[in-house]
Amino acid sequence: MTGTLFVTCPKGLELLLQEELENLGLTELRQTVAGVEGQGGLEAAYQICLWSRLANRVLMPLHECPAQTADELYDGVQAISWLDHINSSGSLLIDFNGRSEGISNTHFGALKVKDAIVDQIRMQTGSRPEIAKVNPDVRVNVYLHRGKARISLDLSGESLHRRAYRLQSGEAPLKENLAAAVLLRAGWPERMSQDMPLIDPMCGSGTLLIEAAMMAADIAPGLSRKRFGFQGWKGHKSSVWTGLVAEAETRKAEGLARLKPLFYGFDQDAKVLNAARQNAARAGVEQAISFETCRLEDLNKARIPEVVGLLVTNPPYGERLGETQQLMFLYRYLGDFMKQQLPGWQAAVLSSNPDLCKVMGLRADKTYKLFNGALESRLVTYPIADKADTREATEQPEETTPLNQSSQMFANRLQKNRKQLARWVKKENIEAYRLYDADMPEYNVAVDIYGDQVHVQEYAPPKKIDPVKAFSRLQDVMHALPVALQVSPEQIVLKQRKRQQGSSQYEKQGESHRFFEVVEHGCRLLVNLHDYLDTGLFLDHRAMRRRVQTESAGKDVLNLFCYTGSVSVHAAVGGARSTTSVDMSATYLNWAKRNLELNGFGGAKHQLVQSDCVKWLHMQRQPAYDLIFLDPPTFSNSKRMQGVFDVQRDHVELIQQAMRILRPGGVLYFSNNFRQFKLDHDALSDFTVTDITGQSLDPDFKGQTKVHVCFRIMQKDEA
Repeated sequence: MTGTLFVTCPKGLELLLQEELENLGLTELRQTVAGVEGQGGLEAAYQICLWSRLANRVLMPLHECPAQTADELYDGVQAISWLDHINSSGSLLIDFNGRSEGISNTHFGALKVKDAIVDQIRMQTGSRPEIAKVNPDVRVNVYLHRGKARISLDLSGESLHRRAYRLQSGEAPLKENLAAAVLLRAGWPERMSQDMPLIDPMCGSGTLLIEAAMMAADIAPGLSRKRFGFQGWKGHKSSVWTGLVAEAETRKAEGLARLKPLFYGFDQDAKVLNAARQNAARAGVEQAISFETCRLEDLNKARIPEVVGLLVTNPPYGERLGETQQLMFLYRYLGDFMKQQLPGWQAAVLSSNPDLCKVMGLRADKTYKLFNGALESRLVTYPIADKADTREATEQPEETTPLNQSSQMFANRLQKNRKQLARWVKKENIEAYRLYDADMPEYNVAVDIYGDQVHVQEYAPPKKIDPVKAFSRLQDVMHALPVALQVSPEQIVLKQRKRQQGSSQYEKQGESHRFFEVVEHGCRLLVNLHDYLDTGLFLDHRAMRRRVQTESAGKDVLNLFCYTGSVSVHAAVGGARSTTSVDMSATYLNWAKRNLELNGFGGAKHQLVQSDCVKWLHMQRQPAYDLIFLDPPTFSNSKRMQGVFDVQRDHVELIQQAMRILRPGGVLYFSNNFRQFKLDHDALSDFTVTDITGQSLDPDFKGQTKVHVCFRIMQKDEA
């Protein structure tokens, strides 16, 4: 049997598919939109089902007929002898695409096709096939276009991109045939023949790496599938199919024997990496792929071979997984990683957002239009300059690189601020302070100094601001910092500060474990600039920590919502009789414990309590504290908390409960950073409440009136 076969594929893969089908035995090939038509026999159709890495479906046209009306469609379907293809007791499924004047929707069209087939078989045999949505004996595909219907048998069954190895995937998974196309466009077949390594620094469920390893091992992509559409068809030749499968099994065994472990996948999500390992095991290539939990920012050349290779990746697009501005940080890190760690390599990046690729700072070689489902994407290939090409640039110290006018303006402001704060910083013996906080509207960042490290937070720009322009300004900032502050780029940590929900400000951002000490008013405190959105030390509360330190001698001090315990450390250094630190987070309580021990405090006098602070307060029965510091979050819906906490709604009850356990003559300091906060003075009229917000801000936060509010609260007859 030789006849026409129509092979479908995702848009953008037609040329690649044509080249593949020619190697698989089809002749007289002709590209169409999202497919290729050619001539071939049953063995060629089987080969495509078994070996095509790019196809979606293999369709064998049976008939073409006019189909302006439902009756014309019905008659055209009945022109086919269906008992040549399906038993009267068998099952079938109809796929219908298109519409015409008399066929307004696909469901109606599929129903007319089903009726025509069933009616014919019932008239001839007295029985009829059933409709089966799963594993039908025969799958019929009807394509209606310009008043004509093409009726075909679907020999593939389920789409051929389903290889049967990927039972689990992460968000926005890349289809297997698109992954194969990316690898072909990136030049992987030539590189794999040279035993070059392949890395994916954001590998997700591992599809790119698994497809690459299957290519290298000569594994037929359809070999693990349990069923194809032709296997219930009456025209199926099982002897031909069995021979092709046996040949593919032999090629697989030989390919796996020579497959080398040159595939490296990294991702920050340990759960999705576990799925990737399982997927690789089902594909039979797990021994060749190394999967490691690692953020892109922490990835370095030590984790991969020294030899030159290929980087291929499909980072988040920004469509569903995150905002474009946030993802620009990711793409910038990706560009920096490639330039700094992979000289001489080749790279291919698939993204649907061209703005993101612009910020990588690499010169593109080629760009291809591809479709990930309905989402139009771009595959961009990059030759990464080798060391010889970059030597001149790297030999020149970065701090001598001239700044542009915008960067110089920002650098001047930093130097001015530093000069103004220098005497105060030295006098107070402070190593952590805010140097800049959006002083200039076009540079919407906060710059904090922690010892010899610089912590930069970009505030999320308004939606009306062009993201590329905003990122260009951020680059001005990053260029100016080393020059203005005389630090290396490695000493600068960049994050984006956006509106937080619940406890997300405390969520872990990485696993670098890079803790170091800073000194503040004689207290040694651990900070971590990399692993969390916040650093472990709220700089705006420094003046309050100093006040607690000076007022704590001989007192029992309670620190509620204690975070990393810095207030408790100040109280202990100030001579507190005892400290009690309460927080829900075991991670931050452990951090608080380390802070206390770093300053020589521990044991029963310095208790650490893991609890919901609201619930814990209700459980206390008697006054036990002389000084309480209460700094709740603006909002929390943590699973460990009973109900939802809202500081505006709940502050009265929280203060009343805290005052209940305060000894006579004691003081409660209440603070929060909700910018629209209004204290309910009427509900708290039993107490003397003094707004000390102005006194609670050091020189580096003067003028930042909305950074927090702070109140001194005592019983009325004791104030």
